[in-house]
Amino acid sequence: MPDRHSRLLRMAAARADFLEYGRQGAAGVPDVLAASWVRSQQAGVDIARPLTDFSDDIDTGSRLVRCAEPVLDQLGNDTADLPLVIALTDNQARVVQRRDSSSAVGRLLDRVEFAPGFNYAEGKMGTNGVGTVLEAGQAVSVVGPEHFTEQLQTFACTGAPIIDPLTGRIEGVLDVSTLADAWSPLVHTLVKSAAKDIGRNLLLDRSQAQQALFETYLRADARSTRQAVFAFADSVFMANAAAQAVFDPVEQLAVREHATFLMARRDRVSETMTLQSGRIIQIRGTRIVSGSETAGIVVIAEVVTDEASRPRIPVLGAGFADHVLPQVAVAGAGTRGLVGDLRRPHVPIASGSSPAWVRAYSELRDALAAKAPTIVLGETGTGKFTLVAELFHADHPGGRSVCVDTSQLQSGAEADLDALLGSTREHTLCIVRNIDQASTEGVESIGELFTLIGATTAPVTFAATVSDSNLDSDLPFRALLGHFEVAVTIPPLRCRTEDLTFVANRVLEDIAPGRRVRLSPGALRTISRYTWPRNVSQLREALTHALRARPVGEIQDQDLPSYCLTRSHKNLTRIEAAERDAIVAALRDKGGNRVAAAAYLGMSRSSLYRKLRSYGITA
Repeated sequence: MPDRHSRLLRMAAARADFLEYGRQGAAGVPDVLAASWVRSQQAGVDIARPLTDFSDDIDTGSRLVRCAEPVLDQLGNDTADLPLVIALTDNQARVVQRRDSSSAVGRLLDRVEFAPGFNYAEGKMGTNGVGTVLEAGQAVSVVGPEHFTEQLQTFACTGAPIIDPLTGRIEGVLDVSTLADAWSPLVHTLVKSAAKDIGRNLLLDRSQAQQALFETYLRADARSTRQAVFAFADSVFMANAAAQAVFDPVEQLAVREHATFLMARRDRVSETMTLQSGRIIQIRGTRIVSGSETAGIVVIAEVVTDEASRPRIPVLGAGFADHVLPQVAVAGAGTRGLVGDLRRPHVPIASGSSPAWVRAYSELRDALAAKAPTIVLGETGTGKFTLVAELFHADHPGGRSVCVDTSQLQSGAEADLDALLGSTREHTLCIVRNIDQASTEGVESIGELFTLIGATTAPVTFAATVSDSNLDSDLPFRALLGHFEVAVTIPPLRCRTEDLTFVANRVLEDIAPGRRVRLSPGALRTISRYTWPRNVSQLREALTHALRARPVGEIQDQDLPSYCLTRSHKNLTRIEAAERDAIVAALRDKGGNRVAAAAYLGMSRSSLYRKLRSYGITA
C-alpha cells in the first residue's frame, strides 16, 4: 500500500510538471499514459470541465451487446458485493450499457456523465479507461491522478478492447470503474479476461451464423446437383460447379444484388429475373437470420429460357408531355421545384439492365397500362416519381401528368378533382408524392380524392410514392393503403452495379445539356465504389459539385465531393463531415502520405487511422 500511495504521488507530480512544461515534464511516466496526455492536450480537453456529447442512436440490440450480455451478467453476479461499475462501450467510445455493482459508485459516475449514450472518447474526456484503450489498442488502467482531467481523478478505471477474432477489429471496450482507493491490479487481469470472453462469443456467434449458412448451402447443393446454388454473406461468396459453369462473374454479381434486394424484408422468396444477356432465370432464396441480423442468403438459380425477352424500353423525346399543376392552392417552394423539373427538358432514366431495375420497370409499366392504382416504394432518391412519369407518357404521348402536394388539397375533394381534370378529358396521371409525409388531415383529403378518382368515368390513373423505410411505422398514411391494387419497389442504386456508368452519364447529360463534359475512368471507378445512400439524388448532387470544379472537359475523381472517397454508412454531423473533408483534402495534398497528412492536421497517426476507419475513407 505505501508503494502504491507513493506511485500515485509521483503521477500527480508528473502530471503537474507536464501541464507546466509539456512532454519533457512527464519523465518516468509510462509511454502509453504520456502519449495520452499529449493527445488530450492537443485535442483541447479542458482539465477542469471537459465536455462530452450525448447520442440517442446507440445500438442497444447490436451483435456486440448480444455477445457481451452473458459476460456482463456473470461479472455482475460475481462482483455484487464489490464497489464497482461495469460498462460496455461501442468502438466510438459511446457507453452502451452500464451495470452497477455499487449504487454509490454509480451515483458518483453519473455526476461525470459516464452513462449510456455519453461519449468517453479521449478527445472529449481526456485520458480514461475507454477512449485511451481505443487510441492505444490495448488494455489500460488509469488510476487517480493518471487521468488528464481533474473531475475523473476520484476514480480508477480499467478498460480492455473487445476484438473480433475473425476480423481483428476492435468492436468495443469493456470497462470496470471504481474509486481510486479501492482499485487493485487484479481488476486489470479480470477485465482483460472478460473482454476475451466477449471476443470468443463474437467468434462463436459468427461461426454459428456462418455454419448455418454453410449447412443450408450444402443441403441445397446436395439436393440440386444440376442447379446453380449460391451462398452470399458479408465476407462469403460461394457458388457450386453448376453456378460457375452457367453464369459468368457479372451475372453472379447480378444474382447476388437482386436476391439481396428481394430478401431485405422476406425470409423466403421465389421469382424470375432477367439477366443483361436476356436470359430469364428462376431464383429461390432462403435468408439465414442470427438474432435480429441477416447472416446471409442461399439462392438456387435455374435458367428458364435463353431467348431474349427483355421488356420494351421506350425511346422518349426531349421531354414529357404537358404537365399541369392543379390550381387548388398557392404552390410552396417544394412544389415549384417539382413543376420546374417537370417542364424542363428531361433525359430519360427508364433504360437499365440490372435485373432488379428491369423487374421494377416491367411491373410498373404493366400496372400503369392496366390503370391500376399503384403505390411505388423505394429509398429516397431512387427515381420513383420520375420513372412513373416517364412510363406513363411513353404509353400516352398526349396525356397529362399532375403532381399533387398534400398541402394543396382542400377539404372539398370534389373541387380538387375538377381542378385536376381540367376542362379536357385526355388521359391524366395523378401522382401524390411522398404520401408517408402527410399529416392526419392530409391523409383524409388524399383518401377522399382517391375515392372520387376511383368512382369517376374519366380516364384517370393515380399513383403514389412512399419511402420504404416508413412501411413498418404507424404513420397516418397507412390508412390509404386500401386504395391501391399494386405495389412496386424501385431498387436502390447500390443494387444496380451494372447500371452505374449508364446512370451517371445520363445524370451528367441532364444537368449539363449540350456541354462537352465526360467522366474519366478514375471518376467512374470512384462512383462505382461509393454506396450512394441517397441514391440518384445524391449522385446528381455529387456531379453538380464536380461541374463547379470542372465545368467542361474530363471530370476527375478529385473533382467529386470528399465523401465519394469514403464507405461510411452512418449519417455524419456537420462537424464530422467537415473533419472528414479536411482529412481527405490533407491526404490529397500530401499525395496519400498518411504520416504527412497526420502531421499537417495536427493529430497523431493512431487518431488519423481510427478516423479513416470510422469515416470509411478509402483513398
